[in-house]
Amino acid sequence: MTTIQEVHTQVTPEELAHTFDDAPAVVDLKVYAFEDWITLALFWLMTGCVFLQFFTRYVLNDSYAWTEEIAVNCLIGVVFLGAVMCVRMSRHIQVDVLYHYLPARVTRVLATLVDLIRIGFFAYGSWLMWRYMEIVADEEMVTIALPRGIVFYSVLAAFVLMLFRSIQVFVANMRRGYSVLERPEAFQSGD
Repeated sequence: MTTIQEVHTQVTPEELAHTFDDAPAVVDLKVYAFEDWITLALFWLMTGCVFLQFFTRYVLNDSYAWTEEIAVNCLIGVVFLGAVMCVRMSRHIQVDVLYHYLPARVTRVLATLVDLIRIGFFAYGSWLMWRYMEIVADEEMVTIALPRGIVFYSVLAAFVLMLFRSIQVFVANMRRGYSVLERPEAFQSGD
């Protein structure tokens, strides 16, 4: 059995103080779109509800029932609106092993086909969600007198945004001449 020994480098107080003199890292917020900020707000609302549920249940011994339903509905919004970011940045799970072994011309056709199938999938998902909204639009939440349509409309909006973003990705891939499936190294960030 091999043991790993930790190594701690001694730092003087002067060296530590000089680390604060370094210029802060540049933060680029341009990579985020409006749906990312909505997703972040929903995430923090969900986090607040989960904390409130924990606090009222285990500290006050008298839980608020509505916090769980709101947290679950926020989670639905976070998942679907977060998926919009994944579509925009081409970060969904993908299998690109075939693209390393096939000729470039074949991989270009396959990548274009994948883009078109993705557009079709999100168009169909948007249409299905629209149809679903016609059926359940008037339902109310169980613990709060709010319409469940709030949640369903956010999912519909997410599908429409994923459709829009997948079209944007398709156009960018056509202009560029390759996609993330063909050249994943071109899409790697420095993080």
